[in-house]
Amino acid sequence: MDLCRSSILLLIIALLSPRTLSMRYELKSSKTKCIGEEIHENAMSIGKYFIVNPNEDNHPLPDSHKIIVKVMPPQGKNLHEADKVEAGQFSFTAYENGSYVACITAIDYKPETTLTIDFDWKTGVHSKEWTNVAKKSQVDMMEYQVKTLMDTVISIHEEMYYLREREEEMQELNRSTNSKMAWLSFGSLVVCLSVAGLQFWHLKTFFEKKKLI
Repeated sequence: MDLCRSSILLLIIALLSPRTLSMRYELKSSKTKCIGEEIHENAMSIGKYFIVNPNEDNHPLPDSHKIIVKVMPPQGKNLHEADKVEAGQFSFTAYENGSYVACITAIDYKPETTLTIDFDWKTGVHSKEWTNVAKKSQVDMMEYQVKTLMDTVISIHEEMYYLREREEEMQELNRSTNSKMAWLSFGSLVVCLSVAGLQFWHLKTFFEKKKLI
């Protein structure tokens, strides 16, 4: 019981903490970097990316600074594709549980160039970005907090429902495994007894032929 309560507490803490993937990394020409995110069914997800301009005077990016972006679900068609772009964004609602992957490829260019890429990916409550619509007034701020709290509660409910489904699947798997192990043990016992009986019969026949018994 304590383990169950601890699991629920850890789940709530995880849901209330920011679920945002934000990173900056370097990518050489023709190289690819893929980033995966575990997303549950019906969860909203948004992302944006852009190439950091290496020119301090804000000149346009050189031709070498282009990327190819693909966002892929656990199975099925790509959710987002962009070819030879400098920046972009994507959004989708997950239609199944699983790992969703975003892959960014720097175009093949000679001489080899190193690109710096900013990538931001938000999932669940944080993808709705209520802060963009929150006002300074007291009423609007309270409304914003209520909406955020409601979304958090819904997310917790969905996560717990998903966790319960996984627990039922594991219990069914355990029952199936135990049943198979029982049959395997019974079969092994039958085989052992059969082999022992055949050995006994063979030895008895051998000794009778030799007239030892």
